[in-house]
Amino acid sequence: MELRGAREKQLKNRRAIETGHNRAVVTGAVFAILFIVLAGRVVDLSLLHGSREPSLVDSPSTGDVVEAVRADIVDRNGVLVATSLPADSLFVDSKAFLEAGEDPTQAALKLARILPELAIDDTVKKLSSGKRFEYLVRTLTPNQKYQVNLLGIPGLDYQSDERRTYPQGPLLAHVLGYTDIDGRGIAGLEQSFNHQLTTPGGKLELSIDVRIQSIMRSALQDAIDEFKAIGGAGIIMDIQSGELLSLVSLPDFDPNNTDTLVGDAGFNRATKGVYEMGSIFKLFNTAMALDSKTVTLNDTFDASKPLKIGRFLINDFHGKNRVLNVPEILVFSSNIGSAQIALEAGTDLQREYMGRLGLLNTVSLEIPEVGTPLYPTRWRKASTMTISYGHGIAITPLQLTSAVGAMANGGLLPNPTLLKGNSKDRLPPRRVISEEVSAQMRKLMRLVVLQGSGKKANSAFYRVGGKTGTADKQEGGSYNRRARISSFAGVFPIENPKYAILAMVDEPVGNKKTFGYATAGWVAAPIAKRVVDRVGPMLGLAPSTGEEQAYQPGDPLFIKVKG
Repeated sequence: MELRGAREKQLKNRRAIETGHNRAVVTGAVFAILFIVLAGRVVDLSLLHGSREPSLVDSPSTGDVVEAVRADIVDRNGVLVATSLPADSLFVDSKAFLEAGEDPTQAALKLARILPELAIDDTVKKLSSGKRFEYLVRTLTPNQKYQVNLLGIPGLDYQSDERRTYPQGPLLAHVLGYTDIDGRGIAGLEQSFNHQLTTPGGKLELSIDVRIQSIMRSALQDAIDEFKAIGGAGIIMDIQSGELLSLVSLPDFDPNNTDTLVGDAGFNRATKGVYEMGSIFKLFNTAMALDSKTVTLNDTFDASKPLKIGRFLINDFHGKNRVLNVPEILVFSSNIGSAQIALEAGTDLQREYMGRLGLLNTVSLEIPEVGTPLYPTRWRKASTMTISYGHGIAITPLQLTSAVGAMANGGLLPNPTLLKGNSKDRLPPRRVISEEVSAQMRKLMRLVVLQGSGKKANSAFYRVGGKTGTADKQEGGSYNRRARISSFAGVFPIENPKYAILAMVDEPVGNKKTFGYATAGWVAAPIAKRVVDRVGPMLGLAPSTGEEQAYQPGDPLFIKVKG
């Protein structure tokens, strides 16, 4: 019995040992599995995903970060011109502020030292209102937020917001426009594309090149300063695609600070203003007459004496006082000769061609600031004569640029656009003159720069063709001879025209350097030369080479300069 009891006790001990062993194995296996899982997770985090930041959705939401909802705008080369940055808006829970026993006046004074835009009386009223939420300042800078926090004023808090920012400052002010405090576009492209810019993937790519825009703006501003003018406009357009590489209106403003919108800084002279553009219209008058076969280059007109319209006389500024052929009328900018050409063509034909060139309708552009042309409701003989040299009709500089481009690009009127590669969304260019007449106009435009009033637009590197225009401004129903618009419109390089350029200066004042003259040849033509010299290489244009064609006596394009 004792032996049997000893065996049972031994067997019982063996089973206990086996049970403990099994439990140890199971426990060890569980720990091994846990170790493997943890080791795998460490490898996953450190080696497989360690180079990536944790995504926002994997992170706990703090409410301090808000994703910008308004899309970026970039220039044709991808340079950022408008973006939205996270910001904080300061608000007050005035009930909590009052419960803390704070003095509203003292708190307002402290805040005003950091935030000078705060009106103390208004701030005191908000701090004392007892309302749970009232904005004090929208879109603080990080430094302002830090300084406010240091004040330790109870009841103040922040709401995540965003600030629309324009890295190029005023450079594209009239193109971009600006947004209000709530981020809604209220001018320029910001207004026109407000819906697209607030839609995912709504980024805008402009046709504008900020480098070319900067050059044009600088040259235009220098001329405004030199001639004490009140403003100006500058445009460069690709005359095949209609894409605008530069669109400048001065004075301008800083869209980062709408307090700079003073006087006429917000007025877009390039697209909204309508002006009598003067003798540049002689290009259209000549093209009309040649295209309709009303005249040939060999035809002549007597410009030896003024023309009479009622009690008014049509004179030439620097008249040759002789018979002029058609090229000479354009090169010497004869009002007398142009009026006679227009009379040969007739009123109906003139109006038809002005319409063809897009000068009687509002131009289609992607911004809302677009002007409507002014022209006679009753187009009489006198109107026909004056419109031939750019008086009695007012258009925008943008319209003028497109029409001048059509003179040189083979006769097709380009449709202007501020968006890169936007041709599928626009009407194709329409023919306004024949290719043959366009070829003749290129030669005539070049002669104006070589021998006429556009000499100061002549670049040493690229052949420029164009026309000057000087027009007195209308004030109170009559012309003010001391207030004028001086412009140059042209194309380059003239042997293979790719770009149109316009420079317009509003109310320049002559100086000693210009012998007191403020006409386009002295004021606007040099702007074009300066800009073309600088932007040509940026546009990938090789300098013009080879000898230019020399015209001999007997050729209608031979210009007899003297006499």
